[in-house]
Amino acid sequence: MGYTEGGLKNEVVNIGAIFTFSTINGKVAKIAMKAAEQDVNSDPSVLGGRKLAITLHDSNFSGFLSIVGALQFMESDTVAIIGPQTAVMAHVLSHLANELHVPLLSFTALDPTLSPLQFPYFIQTAPSDLFQMTAIADMVSYFEWREVIAVYTDDDQGRNGITALSDKLAERRCKISYKAALPPEPKATRAQVFDELVRIKMMESRVIVLHTFSKTGLLVFDVAKYLGMLESGYVWIASTWLSTVLDSTTISSKTANSIQGVLTLRHHTPDSKKKREFLSRWDQLSNGTIGLNPYALYAYDTVWMIAYAVKNFFDQGSNISFSNSTTGTGVLGGKLNLGALSIFDGGQQLLQNILHINMKGLTGSVRFGPDRSLLHPAYEVINVVGSGFRQIGYWSNYSGLSIVSPETLYANPPNRSRANQQLHGVLWPGEITKRPRGWVFPNNGRQLRIGVPNRVSYRDFVSQEKGTDDLHGYCIDVFTAAVALLPYAVPYKFVLFGDGLKNPSYNQLVYKVFSNDFDAAVGDIAIVTNRTKFVDYTQPYVESGLVVVAPVKKSNSSAWAFLRPFTPLMWAVTAAFFLIVGAVVWILEHRINDEFRGPPKKQIVTMLWFSFSTLFFSHRENTVSTLGRVVLIIWLFVVLIINSSYTASLTSILTVQQLSSPIKGIETLIASNDRIGFQVGSFAENYLSEELEIPKSRLVALGSPEEYATALESGAVAAVVDERPYVEVFLASHCKFTIVGQQFTRSGWGFAFPRDSPLAVDMSTAILALSENGDLQRIHDKWLKNKICSDNSQLEPDQLQFKSFWGLFLMCGIACFLALLVYFCMMFRQFSRKFPEQGPSVHGSSHNSRFQTFLSFVDDKAGGSKGNSKRKREDTPFDSIDREEDESRNGSRLNGNTGL
Repeated sequence: MGYTEGGLKNEVVNIGAIFTFSTINGKVAKIAMKAAEQDVNSDPSVLGGRKLAITLHDSNFSGFLSIVGALQFMESDTVAIIGPQTAVMAHVLSHLANELHVPLLSFTALDPTLSPLQFPYFIQTAPSDLFQMTAIADMVSYFEWREVIAVYTDDDQGRNGITALSDKLAERRCKISYKAALPPEPKATRAQVFDELVRIKMMESRVIVLHTFSKTGLLVFDVAKYLGMLESGYVWIASTWLSTVLDSTTISSKTANSIQGVLTLRHHTPDSKKKREFLSRWDQLSNGTIGLNPYALYAYDTVWMIAYAVKNFFDQGSNISFSNSTTGTGVLGGKLNLGALSIFDGGQQLLQNILHINMKGLTGSVRFGPDRSLLHPAYEVINVVGSGFRQIGYWSNYSGLSIVSPETLYANPPNRSRANQQLHGVLWPGEITKRPRGWVFPNNGRQLRIGVPNRVSYRDFVSQEKGTDDLHGYCIDVFTAAVALLPYAVPYKFVLFGDGLKNPSYNQLVYKVFSNDFDAAVGDIAIVTNRTKFVDYTQPYVESGLVVVAPVKKSNSSAWAFLRPFTPLMWAVTAAFFLIVGAVVWILEHRINDEFRGPPKKQIVTMLWFSFSTLFFSHRENTVSTLGRVVLIIWLFVVLIINSSYTASLTSILTVQQLSSPIKGIETLIASNDRIGFQVGSFAENYLSEELEIPKSRLVALGSPEEYATALESGAVAAVVDERPYVEVFLASHCKFTIVGQQFTRSGWGFAFPRDSPLAVDMSTAILALSENGDLQRIHDKWLKNKICSDNSQLEPDQLQFKSFWGLFLMCGIACFLALLVYFCMMFRQFSRKFPEQGPSVHGSSHNSRFQTFLSFVDDKAGGSKGNSKRKREDTPFDSIDREEDESRNGSRLNGNTGL
């Protein structure tokens, strides 16, 4: 392999540039690059006396000429190439750069798919189109449009840019509804553009994104103006190509008229002294032939990036050298001298120096991030007005849309919240300031086909007037009232769905919207999960949900009606606690209270009398011990609650005519094997079988209210499960049935539209307006106001169960247990003091004797107790305990005196 050194011992650093110099960007790039070359060479501190030589190659829109130019540069010891101008050639030439280690730097080939992983020697020195598409997506979301149409040049940069836009729109729940591809620049003809725009004009969306180049872009606007597509209602967003036209050329009045109200983007470069000085030089540099645009600034900075990278290259002790490449030798019989291509030995080092550049250029701070994109990409949002334009805000990757310059925002934490996104007012096409809706009904002369269920029952909701095509009913009135509130006309016609012999399947009706057989579906359509996978619903206009309807019968009164408020378990537990509390109070009071003493028979009667008399708070016996009073207070509280609940329930039972049903709700139906009725076409069938796992053999389809009543009365079904609005209409004329249990699903009825339909959003807003102004309620009352059933009855209330009161009983039981525990501890302590143990006993009966002594001690009347009740009533709650302690001390002294 041969080896060559750079010419004149590296005294000249060769740089190549490949552009189409007849284009706007090619013209400004040529001027800027030559100016940068002159400035670099005039500063000996940069290259230390070496000269930078930029060789220009005009590709003239030809990919072949671009390749030829690149190969010529590779043969002439070029260390870097600026360009190419288009992404198409960037993809091709990057393979050469990878092979020969020559960095490619482009500020116009901004295709987002030019990955540094695939093309490590390709560097974008201006923000990638990924950021531009993110800015456009943020604008679409800011103005609350859901769909856009993309018109683009069908090349790598156009296709990949629109793909990036589609991804960014999807992140914001928007989408591209149609993509119109035009031939690559400059091959698009007026006829081709005309055909595409005519097709677009017939579509629904009125937001059009134009991502192309200047010649094709201006042709599109000229044809659009001719077709009336720059009038009120249209929105045009052009990529940065339009701002370069406005900055660098003088547009004719005809062109100005064709771009009025258009929004476009321009690369934002912060103001600086260096930039102002360059602007003042521009007229001299260009001889007034072309205006300055941001791409000229990026071209100038790109040259300086290479110059600084080469300076660092030399400062690192490296020399420019090339090795002869054998790649491609002999190809085409040697006619194309590919063997003359040289590999730049220092290419990798120069590449790293470029990627680590940190300088202040005309475009601001120039630094690359970890992903090799420039830091802080930003754009200016421009609105074309009159013969010029005005800036309405900024977009930055840092904080999104704002009316404050990005440099100001960088000092604060990033904020991409919806409330923080701002732009100044826009003058839209047609010279209107109100934000366009962004869509219209397709201009194809076709009315919207609105599918309506052809019901055979519950015709108050939807029905057809006999002998006519007119439809009426609650759902129809809601729809027509909502359409009347829309700020635009909606041409539509109703199309019945169903055979008229039975209610149609609502799942199939909704699927017809999904398959575009219908443009919408109107009727009593429940909003359920599986349907939302195919269509979008409006705001619900009526609440709904599944309920259980069952037959009921009147409850016959009996001599034992007073037992009905409580369940048997509740009666048993309550009676047991009366006895338990009576026994506890007797134990606590027996030793110190004369009213709880006497013969055994009397004490039993006293205990029973005392416990049950607390039910009426009429007990005569006084409690004198602290523990007894605590237990009694808690028990009286429990009795109060139980007594009040019993009284309320018994009053309801005896004063209101009651209905009873063995079915208490959906739980009863699930646990049984009874047959269940449902309405034909309703989602109730799927819900019962799939969600509640009720066998389909138990489900019976019923088609009308009359069939409901017949099936329930005959016992063919134990209950019917249906949506509440239907049930309310049914019960208004069938008093033998009622709703049992609670509503066990929550949903509503809405109108179905295709996914992402903007009409669904506007209809939801209209329905909310109907609700707020009261019209929705008036329509409801007109069609569905329930008639009062002649039999004013209600279901029998549930009996009071133990589970509702177990907390009270638990509290009382704990109080009794603790009181007994404290009491016996005290008794044992007193007994131990009065009768201490005499040591080990040889008799086996001594323990029994001591236990009998303890029982006698507990049964004995306390010595300090007074017999008369008057004294007892004057005792404080602590007197009994004090007397017991005095008695214990006296007993201890007595034992000491007797030598026990």
